[in-house]
Amino acid sequence: MPAFRRFAVYDLGPDPLAQVGAGWLGWDTRSGQAVPAGGGGWTGTPRRYGFHATIKAPFRLAEGALAETLSQSFADLCARLAPLALPRLRLTDAGGFLALMPQPQPQALTDLAADVVAALDPFRAPLSEAEIARRRPERLTGSQRQNLHRWGYPHVMDDFRYHMTLTGDLDAEGRAAAQERLAPLLDPLLADPHPVAALALMGEDAEGRFHLIRRCALGG
Repeated sequence: MPAFRRFAVYDLGPDPLAQVGAGWLGWDTRSGQAVPAGGGGWTGTPRRYGFHATIKAPFRLAEGALAETLSQSFADLCARLAPLALPRLRLTDAGGFLALMPQPQPQALTDLAADVVAALDPFRAPLSEAEIARRRPERLTGSQRQNLHRWGYPHVMDDFRYHMTLTGDLDAEGRAAAQERLAPLLDPLLADPHPVAALALMGEDAEGRFHLIRRCALGG
């Protein structure tokens, strides 16, 4: 396995939605290659992460932990987790950026993400003081601060919100323009229900771009 500086767990979504998302953002995590960015300057910030919904946020490996052991534990976990069918995703203003989100979010999805976060947490290195400070804990809710210190990320457990990011932060005019461009691309591809049938273990390279390591079907 190549040396990655951080790892994460994603839902990459089904094809052809995943292909269109990669083409929009300009980075294909599955092939590990840049592609022309259909979203242009709207997608600069999320491009390196690729099209996905974060299930477990990027983390450094704990001292003594091996990437190969993480990969096997991830596969074993996926074999125990049940696939889900979500409500049709909707293109949503997610707080200054556009993302695809299920409305409402099923409790089963929140529970699945919590299971992944907890099961793989022994592989996560503790956050440094600088990493904690970058999360601006003074701006977080009480539960988000607790999550940050316990799980290394504020938006987990009951604070988890599934979203497939499509733009960086934009002003109202930019969001409206991006939504006008995105809606006709996405509408024919949004299944009802939206399947979550597999999860992906991802690795971040030295340039900050994420690559697919392995993708495992949910077999529970």
